Amino acid sequence: MAAENPETIALWPPAALAAKGYTGEETNIPSANKVDGRPFNQLSNVVNPRMTIYRPADGKANGVAVLVFPGGSYRILADDMEGSEVCQWLNSIGVTAMLVRYRVPPLPGKERYAAPLEDAQRAIGIVRSHAADWHLDEKRIGVLGFSAGGHLAATVSNNFDARTYQPVDKSDAVSCRPDFTILIYPAFMNDRTAPVGQLTPEIHITAHTPPAFLVQTEDDPVRVQNSLYYYLALVEVKVPAEMHLFSNGGHGYGLRATGAPVAAWPKYAEEWLKTTGLIAR
Repeated sequence: MAAENPETIALWPPAALAAKGYTGEETNIPSANKVDGRPFNQLSNVVNPRMTIYRPADGKANGVAVLVFPGGSYRILADDMEGSEVCQWLNSIGVTAMLVRYRVPPLPGKERYAAPLEDAQRAIGIVRSHAADWHLDEKRIGVLGFSAGGHLAATVSNNFDARTYQPVDKSDAVSCRPDFTILIYPAFMNDRTAPVGQLTPEIHITAHTPPAFLVQTEDDPVRVQNSLYYYLALVEVKVPAEMHLFSNGGHGYGLRATGAPVAAWPKYAEEWLKTTGLIAR
């Protein structure tokens, strides 16, 4: 169970964002499509990136933190289905969850993941720098992403040696490397025109890439190769990884009860967290 009244903190000083051209009003509208009989909220024009902290009920926290990155093609954020609902599940297994509402859509002429990567690096640094204050283990801070958010989770998991922005405060002096990575139907990690097995240039896997858990289906329209090639690259450099592939289930289901076998992925993820020793049995 989650505690009431999650806390939201801004990732950046407001003046810094306005100077970069992030202005206007944020909007949140229900989707036309329904998953498990319900629409999902689409958050657009996110110009004030922030992090909402969902803490487990009193006495249930185990010291693990997971930053959650919703998907939405870097155009919108599926704010509840791939965000708040996921945070509540993480709380139920004792994990402190941070819903990161990163900047979307991209500014003209910018890589779609550039500003989100800044937000992700900054968010991890904030969490790690406050680990003692928030009763977290600074060595058990992970990321979980869906679709474009999966691409973002993979990108920050492979771009942590240096910040992609000018440091702001002490949060930028600590490591922004996640300790583990959970990718659920990740997107944008393989260019369809690239050679078989090749990941996009921003995802350069090394022996220092965090261990990963991956889920995808063969009938996913964004292509199962996104997970397959990431997994194979991890195996090549001997980074621990676990991958679950399903024959059907499509794309964009979060952890809602769709009736497809892939909807059971949260229990497999929980077991992986236990098997790796990140949470206790």
